[in-house]
Amino acid sequence: MDELSGTVENIIFASDDGRFSVFRLKISGQKSLAPVTISSEPPLEGQEVELRGEWVQHPRFGHQFKATHIKVSAPSSAEGIERFLASGAVAGIGPAMAKRLVAKFGVETLYVIEHEPNRLKDVSGIGKKTAEKIHASYSEQSELREIMLWLETHGVSGTLAGRIYQKYSSFALDVLEREPYRLANEIAGIGFLTADRIAKSLDIGMEDSSRIAAGINFTLQSIASFGHVCIPLSRLIEKSSEILRVDMELIRDTVERLMSESRLFATEANGETLVYPRYLYAAETETARLLRRLNEKADVLDVEDPHFEVESFEKADGIKLAEGQREAIVGALTHGIFVLTGGPGTGKTTVVRGMLAVLERLGLLVKLGAPTGRAAKKLAESTGREALTVHRMLEAQGGTTDDGEEEGFGSFARDEDAPIEGDVIILDEVSMMDIVLMRHFLAAVPEGAHVILVGDVDQLPAVGPGSVLKDILRSNVIPSVRLTEIFRQAEKSMIVMNAHAINSGRMPSCEEGSSFELRECGSPMEAANEIVRLCSYELPMQGIDVMRDVQVLSPMHRMDCGVDNLNRLLQEALNPKTAGKPERKSGTLTYRLGDKVMQTKNDYQKHVFNGDVGFVESLDDDGGILRVRYGEDLTADYKASEMIELSPAYAMSVHKSQGSEYPVIIMPIVMAHRIMMQRNLIYTAITRARERVILIGERRALETAVRNDRTRRRYTLLAERLAGAIDD
Repeated sequence: MDELSGTVENIIFASDDGRFSVFRLKISGQKSLAPVTISSEPPLEGQEVELRGEWVQHPRFGHQFKATHIKVSAPSSAEGIERFLASGAVAGIGPAMAKRLVAKFGVETLYVIEHEPNRLKDVSGIGKKTAEKIHASYSEQSELREIMLWLETHGVSGTLAGRIYQKYSSFALDVLEREPYRLANEIAGIGFLTADRIAKSLDIGMEDSSRIAAGINFTLQSIASFGHVCIPLSRLIEKSSEILRVDMELIRDTVERLMSESRLFATEANGETLVYPRYLYAAETETARLLRRLNEKADVLDVEDPHFEVESFEKADGIKLAEGQREAIVGALTHGIFVLTGGPGTGKTTVVRGMLAVLERLGLLVKLGAPTGRAAKKLAESTGREALTVHRMLEAQGGTTDDGEEEGFGSFARDEDAPIEGDVIILDEVSMMDIVLMRHFLAAVPEGAHVILVGDVDQLPAVGPGSVLKDILRSNVIPSVRLTEIFRQAEKSMIVMNAHAINSGRMPSCEEGSSFELRECGSPMEAANEIVRLCSYELPMQGIDVMRDVQVLSPMHRMDCGVDNLNRLLQEALNPKTAGKPERKSGTLTYRLGDKVMQTKNDYQKHVFNGDVGFVESLDDDGGILRVRYGEDLTADYKASEMIELSPAYAMSVHKSQGSEYPVIIMPIVMAHRIMMQRNLIYTAITRARERVILIGERRALETAVRNDRTRRRYTLLAERLAGAIDD
């Protein structure tokens, strides 16, 4: 292998999952810079690295060094030390503080931080507490370097050390040496293949029982990431065998052992055996049990004549409901659990207001909720009542649930022992709820309370495993009403009419200058440039607040019209770098004051959750803290190491937009994204708009999406469990 050493100049690219990065290296003893690629997270700017790999000629990007191994050490030059400290690697130090420290101590800066921290107080802006904080943070770096060295000597990139240390702290080396496969289950971004490489370096055999079990678990995790709750046994064995490269009988024997140990579960249905990881089996069976309990045992409401109550609401509100709407309000009064579904313009909001009015007139305490902050805000605005996210309703806490396999879920203060306080709970946008969150919600519903689930079953299913709303309706067990009549005022909306046309497999009516238009472009790059022009010039000229009233959506993250590239282009157009404007780097991303950003994972300490959108309110240059305002009463602070939880939100995926509503939606629709072009995706995207939809791209791409009604089947047995077709 070729060897290369030098100082990391800057990061060019880093993938979200930490599996690939590109950086420029200032080669030792030379003035030249070399582009380096590596299949891991990038090192920090200013760090000195030793690389092993080979020089390659990339057809597009030219001569570059493809590194397979990296050894990272602390920088030794003043310039490298300043860049390293400015990167946010050490708590309490931002770019300005890094400059002052290096100006004071030069190449001795890191030695002073580690061995003579009291001297740090000689630098302006550093008191006793800050000095202690800097010293403690840098001391962690020595343990990190130990982990890095261990990983490197075992053939694994040292850049994984940060995540491993964060999880296991001082016990990290013990876990690495004794239980390497725990990494695959417990650390986001470190998959089975990396853990397997470590295990191989420790001479753990191909047929070792811990390896086979980890490979099976990895297969099940992969299946869950595609929305499946379970998988046919034959497919599990086949896929696991491909990954592990061992005999299928050994996989079968291990699956049976894991089931005997209650680490996996199986259910016979439709002539085949379906296998579950433990936490998804518990989620599905408990959800079914709790839904049946609600349906059978909710308190009977003290209503002599539900139809009279509905008529009273109509008179008080001065409206005349359609038959389906009346039936829905009556259903909410007479059933322990009730489902309301329907597309745009069919009057779901009116029905929810009617339910609220009648229930409150009966003296009942009604709670409103939705899966995301944007959906909860929309529900609050339409009803004039407080609405909470499901996480806030359940009083989400930090830490993890009892079942560590529930990735992304913390513990909840509200559960069977401390239920939600309320007589009736109405949840909106239920199509977004996966099986795990639904299980936690239903467990916290108090004995005797009623639950009303509202959503559009034709939208995209939840990002997580399960198809909860669709399965509940498919079971034909839970009482429900589907609204189909489009109201006269909604008939005037091209957005509503086109949404129903698309849902029926018909091309929408697109008229130039109308509230629903398709602007055709010759290439994806041309479409991306048109989106930037719209957002930076045309729409602002019409008096539209682009930052708050316009949302760009895209089917994919990659390519010219993908979320990532659109975010880069829109940030430069709408919030460009200017002299004096604070900004902060995080990997390849740069955040500036005023940037529109999105939280990408649930953070229970901060009380912000996956999909929440806010604006960068302040950047503390010395402390390295970035503050995001998510609403009138919620801000969250991010240290440099936490900024990985954020992403730009000038553009977002259609999935991330669910539950939200914006005056204007802009969406590229190009054949380059044809793998994602399906009817429910387009339907979901355009129903996010209140006033205007602008599609940019190719008519044939739109035609392809409208024709494609094939949705990927999700393996789930919730409907069968509800219908009693399966004995738990």
